[in-house]
Amino acid sequence: MKIFVPLLTTLIAGWTTALDWWEHGNFYQVYPRSFKDSDGDGIGDLDGVTEKLEYLKDLGMDGIWLSPIFASPMADFGYDISNFREVQPEYGDLAAFQRLSDKCKQLGLHLILDFVPNHTSDRHEHFIKSVQNDTTYRDFYIWHPGVDGPDGTKVPPSNWISVFRGSAWEWNEQRQEFYLHQFLKEQPDLNYRNPAVVEEMKNILRYWLDRGVSGFRIDAVPYLFESVEQNGRYIDEQPSGTTDDPENPAYLIHSQTFDQPETYDLVYQWRAVLDEYTQKDNRTRIMMTEGYSSLEKIIEFFGNATVNGSHIPFNFELISNIRDTSNAADFAKYVKRWLDAKPANKRSNWVLGNHDNSRIGSRLGENKIDLYNIALQTLPDIAVTYYGEEIGMLDQYIPWNETKDPAACRSSETTFTAYSRDPVRTPMQWNTAKNAGFSSAAKTWLPAADNYKTLNVKAQDMARKSHLKIFKKLTKYRKRQILAEGDIDIKVSGKNLLAYKRKVDKVGYVVVALNFGTEAVELGLSNLYEHVDQRMQVVVSSNKVTTSDNAWIDVDSYNLKGESGIVLQYLWGKNPIVS
Repeated sequence: MKIFVPLLTTLIAGWTTALDWWEHGNFYQVYPRSFKDSDGDGIGDLDGVTEKLEYLKDLGMDGIWLSPIFASPMADFGYDISNFREVQPEYGDLAAFQRLSDKCKQLGLHLILDFVPNHTSDRHEHFIKSVQNDTTYRDFYIWHPGVDGPDGTKVPPSNWISVFRGSAWEWNEQRQEFYLHQFLKEQPDLNYRNPAVVEEMKNILRYWLDRGVSGFRIDAVPYLFESVEQNGRYIDEQPSGTTDDPENPAYLIHSQTFDQPETYDLVYQWRAVLDEYTQKDNRTRIMMTEGYSSLEKIIEFFGNATVNGSHIPFNFELISNIRDTSNAADFAKYVKRWLDAKPANKRSNWVLGNHDNSRIGSRLGENKIDLYNIALQTLPDIAVTYYGEEIGMLDQYIPWNETKDPAACRSSETTFTAYSRDPVRTPMQWNTAKNAGFSSAAKTWLPAADNYKTLNVKAQDMARKSHLKIFKKLTKYRKRQILAEGDIDIKVSGKNLLAYKRKVDKVGYVVVALNFGTEAVELGLSNLYEHVDQRMQVVVSSNKVTTSDNAWIDVDSYNLKGESGIVLQYLWGKNPIVS
């Protein structure tokens, strides 16, 4: 009979405080435009974010990353910046930013800003002066007079294609030259071969660091440099053979405009700026870098034997390679690829969603939302969550006549859904009130998702078991030493069962089991691990799993339901005696 079965709430051994604040950090990406509208104009704002900081603290977050908030004409919703030192008026002002920053500090949350260094808006004062051939700003951007074309015309100096389709070169009538734009024509590329540009962008980092931010997520890093001009023009890029559409960026292999060697030295210089502030008060300022590059190149962002780079080069192995048809072996493959490539003295990070990708439930399967959140919160080191994923928000179809995303608007009515990111940027679903509790406006910038009446924070907070409650239990539990510092041993059983064991000597171990198939599978953990106790305690499990948290199960005979995950623990000295 069972003599002693402790409740999970009594198992308090094994907490850790040894790590720096970010090293096992939980980061939450806020898309400010869609998070909370405080003034009823239909657009989210900084005061709205401030209003919801207690929610994020209660959610278990350590850091809050804001997508761009700087002054912008909004051609690309803030990624076209006209003033890096001012807040976009529809989001608030510097006073609103200070209120947000102060409350973050009060709650112990770390504020991360989105830094967009590759380009500015074409309405930025520096570009306007560059167009005018101002002596100081003439070479702040990449200009070229063009090469001779038919009938006395000038044509671009290379065949480079913009990320948003078409030529990456735009003719400027006033200056009588082409300028480079790897994104929209309203987003001219800065010239980082000009030392004045390098220093100006460092000063922008310092400006916001002086206002108390804890670091930056740096956008589109691989695009910062292009190959140098040769013999009056730039080197053409070769066709990829993957598409017949010459306007599509996939038409070319981007050997001259992506991942150039100088990129990494610039990242290391930015790290040095952050370290200046860290050394002043011994509070680490961090850098997160975005680059959909090869794994080898992403690892290079970490730094090298002589210099430090990005603290968190985003690991896109999972978001780029896992599909709704992926099985246990696929997931294990990409987890191991990252772990094997990462330098031993650097921290892992895991990203499953963001503002550029379809939501987890829509991309990977609605039934697997909890499975993937369990994985995100129990893999080693750092987790990054996109707003709304904690409640399992889904993509919302936005018709062509309501589409806002420039990537989609530059396509066509028949193809826009392949490019639009609007479906993943709809308002946060807070409750059943008008506009999902996001805004009191008659019309919001994007409509709330159709399912908000049943899928929202309030409903899930009140439910006995929900995505949100599972997520909160996970974020609380991951503070333990086993998940903060434990090693990892990954096993695959059959086609669909993935297990990994996280262990700290003299403390205990956790086993996470994920069933990627639709049918239940027997755990059989004794066949996977030489040293595993026959009975382990359930910490948390997917919504569809009916076994109670805190229950003790047989790790061999237990059947884990399809498309579900479960977290089991064995703490030395804290387990029941069975006779």
